[in-house]
Amino acid sequence: MTEPNPSVELSTNGVGPWQGELPTEEHYDPELLERGDSRNVIDRYRYWTMAAIVADLDEHRHEFHVAIENWQHDMNIGSIVRSANAFAADTVHIIGRRRWNKRGAMVTDRYQHVMHHPDVAAFVAWANEAGVPILAIDNVPGSVIIETFDLPKRCVLLFGQEGPGLSPEAIDAADAVLEISQFGSTRSMNASAAAAVTMHAWVLQHVFPRG
Repeated sequence: MTEPNPSVELSTNGVGPWQGELPTEEHYDPELLERGDSRNVIDRYRYWTMAAIVADLDEHRHEFHVAIENWQHDMNIGSIVRSANAFAADTVHIIGRRRWNKRGAMVTDRYQHVMHHPDVAAFVAWANEAGVPILAIDNVPGSVIIETFDLPKRCVLLFGQEGPGLSPEAIDAADAVLEISQFGSTRSMNASAAAAVTMHAWVLQHVFPRG
């Protein structure tokens, strides 16, 4: 399988053409073996086809999902998708507008499952059917400090827009509302930074638990 438009995900950490006898396993891309692989992928996936990478990721994705409200075409969504890929989230859910700015994703959306929901009600219906609790992340009255909260292994982490945060409908639909501890003068942190911190909190609890 040939990668579409590989030039859009060039990385400074690429590799040149394969040296020596060419491998014959199906997960390798003949064109990448011939010309080199400059994609932003870990070394394990060098020269692999995109389909092979996605299939391998599917073997060890984590059990948390990530959801983002998209009412204002938030520029942070791409960065959140990139972090979701880095932490091997199951699926990213876009709520609201289908179109989102993909520049910050750095092409990681090609390797990450992304699902669209037209509104909060549709997203909640999906979560209920899947049996996945919704954990809203926002510093609103009544929220619980995430550092003190036992995150379920199966859950969906729900984030709002940069600035206004989560919609009232999303807050009402959540099984719990969590906030990240802050110690400086700013009232809130960047949405993509908050998403990365939250995903890492899940990893600390379920991938590297301390007994």
